[in-house]
Amino acid sequence: MKRHKQDKEGLINQISEVGTEWKDEFSTLFLETVNKNIYQQKGEINEKHLKTLLDENFEIGITFIRIILEKSKDEFQETLKIIFSDSKIAIGKKGYLENKEEYINKLKSLNLIFLINSLKSKKITWADIIEERLKHGRGSAIKGQKRGKNLEDFVENIIKEVFSEYVVRKSFLGAKGISTAKADFCIPSTENPSIVIEVKAYGATGSKQSDVIGDVKKIIDEKRNDTFFLLFTDGITWKSRLKDFERLIEFQNLGNIYRIYTQKMKTEFLEDLIQLKKEMGIK
Repeated sequence: MKRHKQDKEGLINQISEVGTEWKDEFSTLFLETVNKNIYQQKGEINEKHLKTLLDENFEIGITFIRIILEKSKDEFQETLKIIFSDSKIAIGKKGYLENKEEYINKLKSLNLIFLINSLKSKKITWADIIEERLKHGRGSAIKGQKRGKNLEDFVENIIKEVFSEYVVRKSFLGAKGISTAKADFCIPSTENPSIVIEVKAYGATGSKQSDVIGDVKKIIDEKRNDTFFLLFTDGITWKSRLKDFERLIEFQNLGNIYRIYTQKMKTEFLEDLIQLKKEMGIK
């Protein structure tokens, strides 16, 4: 056998792409099953078509529904937990088999039938395909980033109505003067803030529960006792994580957080900021 001494230049020219295929067995079966039970149906799709699809293969049916709703697996799981929160049946196949009519009615509450038929009647162009590929390539990460940024902007617009001096997304000096904690808004400054506001948008692709609790606890540990700590949070995922939410409520009940606000509490938030400005003499 001849001995060889290879070099980088010679070998790199022999490098080529390794071919792959996005379809696996599930994807192939998915397309075949949906084609037979949905695509080939004439007229509008209704709950009977969904039942047929779920009956034939529950995993394929529920995947089809998740795709129609444009949700990731994590997002869809949270959505199911929320819509079934007042039901005794489970969110998976076991719950479907237990009460098919109730299960499908819960899914219909997501405007599912309308979304399916809207998509069915839409004329697709190649620009739509490019947009879809972009959305699924970057969409999940962008959604998480935008969810947090949108809530921060929402809060800042209210703060602007009351205060002229505040610092955004900086670390403030702790009570002992030797360590810091990061907060979304410090009023009027980070040196000796009278008010600290933290904003957390909680969703399957937004802030993680461990991050929310950890960041809140860090602020509580660092701030002075007479510094007002206001927490602004939102996101329907909280409805399926009530035990986690109760931890924040406990912090508030102990006086560690002055008050917890949501977007629906915009008026209360504004009123409290106005009152704090008046009492503390802040610009």
